[in-house]
Amino acid sequence: MTDRLSPLDAVHRSIGAKMVPFGGWDMPLSYADGTLAEHRACRHGAVVFDVSHLGTVRVTGPSAFEVLQRAFTNDLNRITPGRAQYTHLLDATNASVVDDIIIWWVDPETFDVMPNASNTDRVTNALEEVVQSLDGVTIDAGDVTAERAILAVQGPEARTLLSTIDPGLSSVPRFEVQRHVWNGVPVVIAGTGYTGEDGVEIAVPAAHAAELWSAITAAGITPAGLGARDTLRLEAGLPLHGHELGEGITSLQAGLGWAVRFDKGEFRGSEALAAERDRGVSRKLAGLVTEGRRPPREGSPVLQDGVVVGEVTSGNFSPELGHGIALAFLPPDAKEGDSFAIDVRGTLLDARVVKPPFVR
Repeated sequence: MTDRLSPLDAVHRSIGAKMVPFGGWDMPLSYADGTLAEHRACRHGAVVFDVSHLGTVRVTGPSAFEVLQRAFTNDLNRITPGRAQYTHLLDATNASVVDDIIIWWVDPETFDVMPNASNTDRVTNALEEVVQSLDGVTIDAGDVTAERAILAVQGPEARTLLSTIDPGLSSVPRFEVQRHVWNGVPVVIAGTGYTGEDGVEIAVPAAHAAELWSAITAAGITPAGLGARDTLRLEAGLPLHGHELGEGITSLQAGLGWAVRFDKGEFRGSEALAAERDRGVSRKLAGLVTEGRRPPREGSPVLQDGVVVGEVTSGNFSPELGHGIALAFLPPDAKEGDSFAIDVRGTLLDARVVKPPFVR
């Protein structure tokens, strides 16, 4: 199957992007200056990512709120229209995290549900299941991923530089959502991101994506690829689906119980997750730091007193800290300061438990 192309594919190739398959899409891994330079540009300046590979399922109608409440783990009563919320879709049987999702509550009866694009069908199927379980309820749920691009502008200078294009692009507060018209083009802006830095994500009609990208880069904002986005999210201690979340991993094991609200009533997978809560988790996600430049790697065994007790889910060299960092599943009684060893292809790296984020 041919990978899907971003609306900005021609732009990326024209400026020398290294393209890679990612979640069923052909996306830029890095540009001419490379991942390390892009990472540092985000930590100390501003970058723009094309994250059009994220899905968008638009859910509308008077019953949209009720259906989303029953489908996902978090409680929309904790926010209001014009806000965004992080949540999970669980497997109905074993409470594994099918996907982690940001919901943009655009207006009272319009929600843009933002899964990883490879999971869009799972999200729409889950919503259909909920609708069928509720008498007299209907919604309009459609995959609008192909109709728009999403540009994520991130970094300590992101808002300042965006304001030189249009103050309306930069003024949306953290985890708020606003409609805006830029240069005659309707866009939706959310104060969200995946780097640990301040910034916004802008959904723009696909036909106008190149125009907005050009304006953003002309303002002095550096293009950055998914390689830098991954090292940035790891420094921020943020989970990645397929690594810290996925089949066999629950919200509680991943340390993301704050995105679960049992007190709101039944939701998909709530019974299985409540059972795990009551008996206690068998493992937990934790941060590990190592000395030296050799990085821990995904899948590396974690040992304590010579016995394998866990596994690295994501690991890399931290450009900001100058040493290795990792997220790993460890025994549930592991605590900050505890010592472990990480087996990287036969070499043992001394590691110490820390509480993420690694870079604050």
